[in-house]
Amino acid sequence: MRIACALDSGFEDSEFQVPYDGFRQAGHEVVVVGLEAGQALTGKAGKVTTTSQSSFDDVAAGEFDALLLPGGYSPDHLRADPRAVDFTRAFAEADKPIFAVCHGPQLLTAADAIRGRRLTAWTTVQDDLRRMGEDVVDEEVVVTGNLVTSRKPDDLEAFTRESLRVLARVPATTTG
Repeated sequence: MRIACALDSGFEDSEFQVPYDGFRQAGHEVVVVGLEAGQALTGKAGKVTTTSQSSFDDVAAGEFDALLLPGGYSPDHLRADPRAVDFTRAFAEADKPIFAVCHGPQLLTAADAIRGRRLTAWTTVQDDLRRMGEDVVDEEVVVTGNLVTSRKPDDLEAFTRESLRVLARVPATTTG
């Protein structure tokens, strides 16, 4: 399957690298989509760097089977850009798998993509989501339909495992 990873600098290094590696090892293609194509992106700890392969101007949700939203500062940066918000919203409206960890649900909130879904997130994001009336739990991984969420780097093994399980049960919608 083809997975879009919406990413900007300041992402949580492991929250990008661990699921990225896990998806690729399972045979999936992961495409880093950023604000600009060819932009160098660095994790907030400076341990991981990558380059955006496409910009939100160059792709559409229909070209992908799933969406990965790593945490850190990246989701906050992306939610300020209408292109990233619209891209994210398109995945939710098509009921495609979305995998969001840590601060990832911030972008889902901006896209109005979580109403009525049970989820988890980083502690402070959990508080914000509860204030919005969302069904939030403090668990390592929560799967609600095609939405998989986790709280923090310590949860990445469970997050990646459950994300792969969701991918295994949904039909591919792209031709690669």
